[in-house]
Amino acid sequence: MEQKDFEEIYQQYKEQSEQQAKMEAGRNNPEGKEEFVAVKKNDDGDIIAFKTNTGRELDYITALEEAKAGKIAHIDVFHKYGRDIIRSEPDGIKENNLDELPEF
Repeated sequence: MEQKDFEEIYQQYKEQSEQQAKMEAGRNNPEGKEEFVAVKKNDDGDIIAFKTNTGRELDYITALEEAKAGKIAHIDVFHKYGRDIIRSEPDGIKENNLDELPEF
């Protein structure tokens, strides 16, 4: 019986998925919407503001309103803990997670 390296096969799968996600992420903003490129965090590590690719700095409430209106690319708003929360669209690319963005 053939021995398979399941870990290696899974790693190949993850790499292919990540490459595909990066390609799709680059194509998924045909309308030219703004994107978050940096975040500001408080002392507890909570994101309190966002910087867009156009240089605008948005407080959390303004960013939430614009995200709900569909003005920000690759962002979802969901309701949890009794409030609306901004998060990046799940795409399998860790670097795209809001928490991974550089701080300004």
